Amino acid sequence: MSARIGFLGLGNMGAPMAKRLLDWPGGLAVCDMRPEAIEPFLAAGADAVASAAELARQATVISITVVNDAQVREVITGPEGVLRTAAPGTVVAVHSTISDRTAEELGAVCGARGVELVDAPISGGAAGATRGALAVMVGGSEAAFEQVREPFGCFADLIVHAGPVGAGTRMKLARNLLHFVSFTAATEAQRLAEAAGLDLTALGKVVRHSDAVTGGPGAIMLRDTTAPIQDGDFWLPILRHVRDLGEKDLSLALELGERLGTPLPLAESALDRLGPGLGVGAGTPVSERQSS
Repeated sequence: MSARIGFLGLGNMGAPMAKRLLDWPGGLAVCDMRPEAIEPFLAAGADAVASAAELARQATVISITVVNDAQVREVITGPEGVLRTAAPGTVVAVHSTISDRTAEELGAVCGARGVELVDAPISGGAAGATRGALAVMVGGSEAAFEQVREPFGCFADLIVHAGPVGAGTRMKLARNLLHFVSFTAATEAQRLAEAAGLDLTALGKVVRHSDAVTGGPGAIMLRDTTAPIQDGDFWLPILRHVRDLGEKDLSLALELGERLGTPLPLAESALDRLGPGLGVGAGTPVSERQSS
């Protein structure tokens, strides 16, 4: 609890995260190139520094929220980067979503200097940061995870140790794959609804309402493996039921789309892949569906 926290990058995500650390017992130092981003933190009692190197002189846990791999490299290994001054035992947490290979590479560079790097991407957006309700996926050693868990708890209510350096980023990429594939599916659903003459905003209200109740796609992510489910397994009847409902509804949506002249390629793929993806196999064979 006595560790001094440094926070670099006070943009849309970084600012609300850092604000949650203003009351941290060990104190907070911040760094950003824009004076207007720094001013509210100075007014609230934080210290401000001009470079990542200066931040590392003052803090033993440093959070970084910049835009991309190149910026992360610069603030860690550049001429005025963290590693210029960081003492052994410092923990550097990268919240930016970068390549897992970049995280592993920088983890090795930091480790050679006695500095621990954790890749700690976040999920929940600025609204989640403001409420202290982010999810953080941490890749790093057990010791580093223990050092960051309490300060991260100021802006997150779910902190997962995903594994070694790089694992946090890999978990974030898997999570965002679901996110953006779901967005793409939403655009396909909107096209079908529009072709059917429906109110798209009303459809959106229904989707948000029901997902808030059921948990959305995450509701099926409860097993610890993707292997086929064996007879006698608790999940077999449950996920067969999910498959049967899904295949029925997808088939009806595809039939509606065909009548309306609206291609639904994601729905076609989902119909073929839902059962096998759930681990229970297809319900109605593809050949029978195609001949019906």
